[in-house]
Amino acid sequence: MTEPPAPTPSPTPAPTDDGLMPVLLRIAAALERAAPPATPRPDLAAADAFVWLAEGRLQPVPKVNRVEIGLLHGIDRMRDILFDNTERFARGLPANNALLWGARGMGKSSLVKAVHAEINARREGGARPLKLVEIHREDIEGLPALMGLLRPDPHRFVVFCDDLSFDAEDTSYKSLKAALDGGIEGRPDNVLFYATSNRRHLLAREMVENERSTAINPGEAVEEKVSLSDRFGLWLGFHKCSQDEYLAMVDAYVARHGLAVEPARLRAEALEWATTRGARSGRTAFQFIQDLAGRLGQRLE
Repeated sequence: MTEPPAPTPSPTPAPTDDGLMPVLLRIAAALERAAPPATPRPDLAAADAFVWLAEGRLQPVPKVNRVEIGLLHGIDRMRDILFDNTERFARGLPANNALLWGARGMGKSSLVKAVHAEINARREGGARPLKLVEIHREDIEGLPALMGLLRPDPHRFVVFCDDLSFDAEDTSYKSLKAALDGGIEGRPDNVLFYATSNRRHLLAREMVENERSTAINPGEAVEEKVSLSDRFGLWLGFHKCSQDEYLAMVDAYVARHGLAVEPARLRAEALEWATTRGARSGRTAFQFIQDLAGRLGQRLE
């Protein structure tokens, strides 16, 4: 006996407007929760200095740890060149990215911060302050994003990286090259990049030699690496100071902080301090002053 055919299922009725709207609202809410929150625009009027954090935001620095420009001795020529370059930039004139390289403790990073403070102290009424943004070496890959964030702002910015160098297997230098060249958009007119390093070419010697030995065309491979320094139009070399320059630094700190010490004793102790550390530098001079002030029971204001 033949079985009767199965009944044809009736079509699902299309949802009415009243039934469809709640579904669409739930989908929209789910998509909104899944999307990353929009990054808020930083308040660049909140401070004159900022630190770029790894998560991609600017943190204001209410008080910058810096040395007064008048206390930086033994680097007069570099001080004047960097100040003039920064002042032109602050006035909206052409200026160069700068690489401050050379001996440790000779005031490279201190000079950048001191020049920034001096430029703002001298600015005319109504002029916008120059902003200083520090980016850490390990966050250098975020430099293009930082440049893009600063580009539309009316302020002018010095982006500063202290102790910049690259070791083997480190390719983040390519982000720096792209940021300094600016890619298709060009470097923002309102951004200047300053870096300090103990190395003139920012690369360890063994890194360059390794590139030379493993490349199909060694000359081109090394040229690509060393050309990073060429992105800096201004190179300022810092060298070890003489004994007289070191003592001038000590005398300047003593006068600035009003330390009561007999000159002959000061000279003898300052020279002994430098000898025990095997170096004469601005950092060594300040470390001596900290020790001296502590022994004298005086505070450094």
